[in-house]
Amino acid sequence: MKRYNKFKEEYKKGLTQRESLLISALARQDRKIFSTEDARAVTEGDAKKMMSSLIKKKWVLPLKRGLYAIVPLDVGVKGADSFILHNFVIASHMVEPYYIAYWSALNHHGLSEQIPRTTFIATTKPKMPLTILDSDYYFVAIEKRKFFGSQEIEIEDWKVSISTPEKTIADCLDHPEHSGGIDEVAKAIYFNHKDFDLVKVYEFAKRMKNLTILKRLGYIFEITNLLDTYKDVFAHFTPTKGYPALDPISPRKGRHNSRWGLLVNFELDPRRWMY
Repeated sequence: MKRYNKFKEEYKKGLTQRESLLISALARQDRKIFSTEDARAVTEGDAKKMMSSLIKKKWVLPLKRGLYAIVPLDVGVKGADSFILHNFVIASHMVEPYYIAYWSALNHHGLSEQIPRTTFIATTKPKMPLTILDSDYYFVAIEKRKFFGSQEIEIEDWKVSISTPEKTIADCLDHPEHSGGIDEVAKAIYFNHKDFDLVKVYEFAKRMKNLTILKRLGYIFEITNLLDTYKDVFAHFTPTKGYPALDPISPRKGRHNSRWGLLVNFELDPRRWMY
């Protein structure tokens, strides 16, 4: 303990009185991630200049313009150089409202083995993609009627909103292009269909008012020989007019499937998933 306290005292020597006041005040407020405005509210003077100084001293980590993270003391003398924040934690401070969604949620729930290089965030407001600390963040603006079905999880002592497994499946069928493609979504459903409530997925699709979700889901069940297992789910389903594409990112060329009202522009082959 004495050795730690000595290190703590030496490490703090580089801070001015105002900088020490700011870090201490933010820590007491549990503001591990804070804005320039938060800093300005705590201490008088040029907050931007202070941030520049704290960045150089590796006491704070810049996330984006005007947003910073306090580097924990136990990180060590390298400070910000060795401090890593989980992408979901960073994403939770980028926009409001939000929830982690699509391929990112698919992987988090163990429904996909593929780890996306981009963090996908659902929100109701348009926002340009960001690159922070060499990681990409993509924001999908959705209608308010689709913005539901999230849960709170804890990551590194932070509370983060993420779609539930059932809402994740519904969202991925709504936007396969943000979910690794229709092949990745179909594979996730095939291997994990016993781990989530398909009735909820069906109800979510109707609440989202996008029956294309159910068209894609029904076709995936048929192609994977699971339709008999879930025939009760689709007992009262009648496809609407029109032939939306099975895969939004593939060319609109293929065959029309009248049973599900889909343009099959991507051939799903479950045999490929076995290897």
